[in-house]
Amino acid sequence: MERRVALKGMAAAVGAMAVLPSWASGWNKSSLSDGKMLSADQSKVLAGVVETIIPKTDTPGAGELGVGGFVQKMVKDCYDQKAQANLAKGVDILETQSVKSFGKSFADASKEQKLQLLQGMEKSSDPDQKAFFGTVKNLTIQGYMSSEYVMTNLTHYEMIPARYHGCVPVKK
Repeated sequence: MERRVALKGMAAAVGAMAVLPSWASGWNKSSLSDGKMLSADQSKVLAGVVETIIPKTDTPGAGELGVGGFVQKMVKDCYDQKAQANLAKGVDILETQSVKSFGKSFADASKEQKLQLLQGMEKSSDPDQKAFFGTVKNLTIQGYMSSEYVMTNLTHYEMIPARYHGCVPVKK
């Protein structure tokens, strides 16, 4: 092996180790502010969808933790144009069905009405609606479980597990 190749490899490894902790840390609402791809009304509907999937109990719900922004950012940055268009189309379909069925916006509907609409979309024969619901559900779970609140308060995630306590008195 040549020395230059080895030095380049070592420099890349050191650089990756220096950047990894900041990259792998939990996200929060302020870090997702530039990832919006939907309009304000559509974002409100998406927030209602994620809150319906993981509602508030004795812990904050997905809507309260800003998982709707996470879903938008993930679809915008990691999915193809078809999935991005499907997200916007699915949100519009939910809003239209809510107004048609209940005479009010999805965001203003009751829990039971929201559940009814989402279950109908999950059982739909339209593959785009099923894909929309599956994508949003999976990203909601992923976003909720990797949020800063859940990682620090519920799962007690440690970046580097196991502590070393060098000066501890030994008990007999």
